[in-house]
Amino acid sequence: MVKFSKELEAQLIPEWKDAFVNYRQLKKHVKRIKLARKPMRVSDTNYDFGRSIFDPVRGVVNRIYSKLNNGGQKPEIAQAKNEVSGREDGDEDEEEGDEDEEEGDEDEEEQVYENELVHLFSEEDEIKAFFQRLDDEVNKVNEFYKTKEKDFLERGDTLNKQLQILLDLKRVLADRRRKNLAANMGSGFFSRSNSSSGRNSDYSESQSEYCDSPIESQREDVIAALEKNGINFVNSATRGKTKKGKPKMAMRIDIPATTPTRTISAVTSMLWEDLVNHPKKEGGGEFINRKRIQCAEKMIRGAFVELYRGLGLLKTYSSLNMMAFTKILKKLDKVSNRQASASYLKEVKRSHFISSDKVVRLMDEVESLFTQHFANKDRKKAMKFLRPQQLKNSHMVTFLVGLFTGCFVTLFSVYGILAHLSGMFTSRSEAAYMETVYPIFSMFALLSLHLFMYGCNLLMWKSTRINYNFIFEFQPNTALKYRDAFLICTSLMTAVVAAMVIHLILLSSDFSPHRVDMIPGILLLFFIGLLICPLNIFYRPTRYCFIRVIRNIVCSPFYKVLMVDFFMADQLTSQIPLLRHLESASCYFLAGSFKTHNYETCKSAKLYRELAYVISFAPYYWRAMQCARRWFDECNTDHLANLGKYVSAMVAAGARLTYARQPTQLWMVIVLLTSLVATVYQLYWDFVKDWGLFKPKSKNPWLRDDLILKNKSIYYVSIALNFVLRVAWVETVMRFNIGMFESRLLEFFLASLEVIRRGHWNFYRLENEHLNNVGKFRAVKTVPLPFRETDSDG
Repeated sequence: MVKFSKELEAQLIPEWKDAFVNYRQLKKHVKRIKLARKPMRVSDTNYDFGRSIFDPVRGVVNRIYSKLNNGGQKPEIAQAKNEVSGREDGDEDEEEGDEDEEEGDEDEEEQVYENELVHLFSEEDEIKAFFQRLDDEVNKVNEFYKTKEKDFLERGDTLNKQLQILLDLKRVLADRRRKNLAANMGSGFFSRSNSSSGRNSDYSESQSEYCDSPIESQREDVIAALEKNGINFVNSATRGKTKKGKPKMAMRIDIPATTPTRTISAVTSMLWEDLVNHPKKEGGGEFINRKRIQCAEKMIRGAFVELYRGLGLLKTYSSLNMMAFTKILKKLDKVSNRQASASYLKEVKRSHFISSDKVVRLMDEVESLFTQHFANKDRKKAMKFLRPQQLKNSHMVTFLVGLFTGCFVTLFSVYGILAHLSGMFTSRSEAAYMETVYPIFSMFALLSLHLFMYGCNLLMWKSTRINYNFIFEFQPNTALKYRDAFLICTSLMTAVVAAMVIHLILLSSDFSPHRVDMIPGILLLFFIGLLICPLNIFYRPTRYCFIRVIRNIVCSPFYKVLMVDFFMADQLTSQIPLLRHLESASCYFLAGSFKTHNYETCKSAKLYRELAYVISFAPYYWRAMQCARRWFDECNTDHLANLGKYVSAMVAAGARLTYARQPTQLWMVIVLLTSLVATVYQLYWDFVKDWGLFKPKSKNPWLRDDLILKNKSIYYVSIALNFVLRVAWVETVMRFNIGMFESRLLEFFLASLEVIRRGHWNFYRLENEHLNNVGKFRAVKTVPLPFRETDSDG
């Protein structure tokens, strides 16, 4: 049987951890009560240390304990807490006894500081202190539950109104389509409305003052539908009226600018409104269109899913806390030989977090509405959205990880032996081999190393209860687990090393070199084809999610920036060597150098040299544009400061690339200055902003108040390690006189160190983000809602 304290720790909601009952602290109180019951007799010890200032106290304490143990009447505590009841059922006692035996080790670990002053307190004083603490915990749980319940109920009411508006607008839109088809008219009443003031929003107005009777009746239907749901346009003095006295209608549908089309539309609308700065001219406008309705429906559906998830978490919160109160009171009964738990549990069960059924009723209502309006009355389909099932861990994945790891080690050993026997790294064949094989295989090696580090991140985040699926907004049923990341890494490297062995064997035989040199290109095309493969094999949801995120990064700043987007963009800033290798490999095969073995085309050509700057700048540029977009959306100047960090890194990267081609004294000074500024900027942002460390008034010196890892020294070591790896650029200034193979090996080693630094950085970055969510008790995503009222004049 698992200890309940560990079971509670494993099942509680990480973001609400501080709002749960402090079970460990209550256990310590129970142990103090147990210690207070042990008599402190002089005859029990054989040690004599002479006289002590506590000798008079010992006599009083011994007399008190002798009275208690000789059947003295024990005083009652509070009336509500002293009612004696019968024992619990025999099965429950047996279960509690088993748990106590298993929790003995834990009690030994949680040693309570015990000296002679402990025995100055009587058992009744300890019990009173215990119940006072228990009352505080019940009140804490109650207040948190009431707050969250109120929040979710308000969300439910708002969503009901939004859903009713959506249904009414869909009805009006359907009526319009039917009438248009019946009358065989070329133009209808509804169309896309122009965007007015306000960012990322679409306004709709009905401004026609020369409407015919059918059109006017449809407009009146829309007004009536909206006014029925609390959006009143009749009493607004700022709105004009039509010829029939009806108010001009202003309805705002907030569709987030998540795509380039919406972003350009929002920015154009904002600039046009700022330049013109006058109300729109009267004209025949249409109220709304089908595309807007579909976007609004998708937003409302997502809001219902998040509401249902939040209600489920609150229900779990209630049941886990009730279980904790029951367990701790049973422990008290066993230690104090009293049966006070039944009466106190009655009071707990009358508390709001247990007696209230509003959450359950709202969950049933959400299920019903979602099934009816978003799942075509198919409950099974609705539950796939509301309660997505997580895939169970398969032992086959673990087996395959071990299998591919063994294959990789064996094949790599074979490759090393064959390379040595064939003299592949001698001066005679070194240049040709490094130009053809090195870019492709080192690219896959860096990618595999990054996947391995990501798998380690997933393992650490899971073991430390960091909710990375919630932070990245991953679907729990398709999210990648650490075993899956290790499987992708090992299978990729096994295939790459197998291709290296085959290439080396064929190259040592009588096969034509230009045919053999096609193997790295074929391997590259194979993995690109696997990445975009539409078949549901080899983690298709993860592959398509990766492609979607890369699209969002490349098209920055036109896509809305999510956490996973800028997290992945940060990974790309550490993979510039990989992108450069991809450039070299693409040039090598597209220019046909594998046939002629003429490498100057991809080394000294002007276009290639200019493209090297573009590739070195691209990751920093994308990340800077993401910062600009976030500043545009959130108006937070910290994003502009973060943008400056990536601009400084871009300048330093350009200076180092130029110095590699023009190793003059001037460029060396420029490299030192720009790299030093960029490094200081990056280190400050790493430690203070991304990791949240270096808090001068923290209880943990130069760290932060809340730490997930118990060993503080790990954080200090991580700070030093990140500093050392950040200054690896010094190698570019120290020009070593070494051969081509040693030079490429050194480049690969430094690139690998940067990947390791990024994987190390990832853990603390998400730890800080998780602690921010915990501090705000943010366990459910807030989905923006589409409909809200606005003035017709903007």
